[in-house]
Amino acid sequence: MFLKAGALSLALLLASRVFGLLRESAQAAAFGASGLADVAVLMLTLPDWLTGVLASGALAYVLVPAWAGETRARVTASERAVARILLALAAALVVALVLARAFVVSHLAGGVPASMVPTATTALTWSAFALPAALLASLWTTRLQHEHDFTGMYAANLVVNAVLILAILVAAPRVIQGDALQWLGGGLLAAMALRLAWLRWRMRPALQDPADPGAGRIALPAPPVWLWAILSAGLPLALPFVARSVASQAGEGALATFNYAWKLVELPLMLAIQLVATLAFPAIAKGMAASDEAGTARAVQGAIALAWTLACAAAAALLVGSPAIAQLLFGWGRMHPEALERVAQWGAIGAWGLLPQALIAVALTVLAAGGRMRVAVLAYGLALVLLLVAARLGVADGATLMGLLNLLLGAVAVAVLRALGPQLRAWMPWRALAIAFASLAVLAILSLSLPMPETLSLAAGLATAVAAAALVMGLTWWGSPELRAALAR
Repeated sequence: MFLKAGALSLALLLASRVFGLLRESAQAAAFGASGLADVAVLMLTLPDWLTGVLASGALAYVLVPAWAGETRARVTASERAVARILLALAAALVVALVLARAFVVSHLAGGVPASMVPTATTALTWSAFALPAALLASLWTTRLQHEHDFTGMYAANLVVNAVLILAILVAAPRVIQGDALQWLGGGLLAAMALRLAWLRWRMRPALQDPADPGAGRIALPAPPVWLWAILSAGLPLALPFVARSVASQAGEGALATFNYAWKLVELPLMLAIQLVATLAFPAIAKGMAASDEAGTARAVQGAIALAWTLACAAAAALLVGSPAIAQLLFGWGRMHPEALERVAQWGAIGAWGLLPQALIAVALTVLAAGGRMRVAVLAYGLALVLLLVAARLGVADGATLMGLLNLLLGAVAVAVLRALGPQLRAWMPWRALAIAFASLAVLAILSLSLPMPETLSLAAGLATAVAAAALVMGLTWWGSPELRAALAR
């Protein structure tokens, strides 16, 4: 039963990521890499991004432990109290975004042409009105997490992306008429409302328990705990978003181009690397709680070996196959070849950032299991400050920003690894790290010295990317007992 439920949840998680990618593909086909695409990307991503930074991760960090072992009546009372706070926060954000919409657009989508600024401010208004539903959905998702209803959680993302894909398909033919964003804005609100309806429906079993008038509310942690939770969850999300906003200052279409390029990096990061860290968390937490040094070492070593190898394999695929991958995902409709070439180039540069992010994902899992997230918060905070300083100095080119993100993520990786303490040396799967990186380096050198023929077909380019990833995985599996042990478990 548990295996079946876990497999279904994993399938829904993967499906939600694939639907998210299909949404980006439909968006690229509908709007290309234009000023209108910049506005559409900002409008559709801002509500969930703000929710992710301010609420989603923090609610899980704080409420799931606080609700553990409590009665459903007390959990429901606590949930309703938090809902009132979130709705008040949403109202304040709506007012602030509507009043300061021109200022927000100038900073988050600075490349939008002056003639399109009124359209962008209208789009931002749609985003603002979607915020209350997005914030409330984050709370109800946390409640489903507490109830172990992972199917309901992941299916909610399917609902959102399915509705948004439909809205994009409806809006695309109306670009010429000039009312495409109105249809897209209506689709955004419909997606948020339907997600709430789905989450509420999945919560029915938890809400059918008879109320306990004397239950009272659960005492929630003090504001400093919430602040650290918000920073822990929000700062990693802020770094690529701020880089995208800085890239938008380079001109029309730069925001959309950077967004699509980052999706090439984000896909393996979410579907493979962070999934490995998530699956390793129970074993790591169990080993640390039981003071089982050998068990903890095996779990951490296996997670690092697998996450690092997957990162090197994905980076190899992007280095040799980013033009074909970009063509497959975004080379449709109104996407121009020049913009598609930049997507591929920037994505190939960003691929190197997968390596430090693999180490960060596992290190954060260990730090979270031990309740030691402050170093990560400080490291990400410093990285964000340095990114803003670079923006202030005039850095806005997408390729340069991707390279800068790689360096900043590398610095974060060093900081969080050092925070693991002296046992890190014993935890590191040195052979797996060396073989996977050496394989990637050789492929990178070959890709530079032997550039792919311009006449290479899409199928051949994709096959080359798959072969590069398989080569890295195969060589590392052959030469690394740590990786073989991790895959055996």
